[in-house]
Amino acid sequence: MGDAVELEAGGRTVRLSSPGKVFFPERGFTKLDLARYYQAVAPGILRALRSRPTTLERYPDGVTGESFFQKRAPKNMPDWIPTAHITFPSGRSADEMCPTEEAAVLWAAQFGTLTFHPWPVRRDDVDRPDELRIDLDPQPGTDFDDAVRAAHELRAVLDEFGGLRGWPKTSGGRGLHVFVPIEPRWTFTQVRRAAIAVGRELERRMPEQVTIKWWKEERGERIFVDYNQTARDRTIASAYSVRPRPHAPVSAPLRWEEVGEAHPRDFDLATMPGRFAEVGDVHADMDDHAFSLETLLDLARRDEHDHGLGDLPYPPEYPKMPGEPKRVQPSRARHDTPPEAAAP
Repeated sequence: MGDAVELEAGGRTVRLSSPGKVFFPERGFTKLDLARYYQAVAPGILRALRSRPTTLERYPDGVTGESFFQKRAPKNMPDWIPTAHITFPSGRSADEMCPTEEAAVLWAAQFGTLTFHPWPVRRDDVDRPDELRIDLDPQPGTDFDDAVRAAHELRAVLDEFGGLRGWPKTSGGRGLHVFVPIEPRWTFTQVRRAAIAVGRELERRMPEQVTIKWWKEERGERIFVDYNQTARDRTIASAYSVRPRPHAPVSAPLRWEEVGEAHPRDFDLATMPGRFAEVGDVHADMDDHAFSLETLLDLARRDEHDHGLGDLPYPPEYPKMPGEPKRVQPSRARHDTPPEAAAP
């Protein structure tokens, strides 16, 4: 696997052990290839991670080995990498690493981190998200092209409701993510409510192509707007993160004019450095904007008042939330309904 090497990033030196260890056998990419990739895109991924509590998705022996999500800051983490104290829905808490330097990304790569999962908050205010993240998730029978069509309609919805602007990126799989920078003055619950309102409006416009149904049995062959990705402690892979798939794809930031022209397989550990060298970080201006959610929250209130559309189910590991409907899948609820209680 070779002797350790030292890599430079932002004035710091990071030691990389076992640089020849193969992380992606199908492509032959090694641990050193992974680290050099993150060197090449360092300004872009640091922009996506800067000062955000970040969970590390680690594959110490590569994609064919065991993996785990590391939420708590490792005990051996250098003291120049700050942390933030975060609270989970269970009531438990932890100190998570918050990258503020490019070298922090390389340090994480040294320990087999492929994908970085940042919270939508900054370390100076961990209870007020500064991003609305919309996950367009293709269901069985749909593909990336279906997500593209939904994304373009989503762009129109965002513009019509408050002049919001989203920044799209590939998920690294078949889906698309659209991030909207927002003013950090709303709670996780309010941001999730705004995401539900967006999803419902998109579903109204594209009922055969888009769904916001939480239960898989109700989704059909449609794009699912995963509103629960905005719940506390739910995260989305950062821009430029390498995804744990055999061909080493990456989550690629896109310009809107590229949505429909580009394809997820265009972007991987080998090709993204060249793109970054040519065009830079196409999401570099995200932090120059902060939009209001008031119009989307007004839409949510109208949905509830005019159509009786309140909250939707939370993920199964969450405690029961105020105003949440029964967390029982429809087929089971029908099966469990006593005959005398059934509708005539």
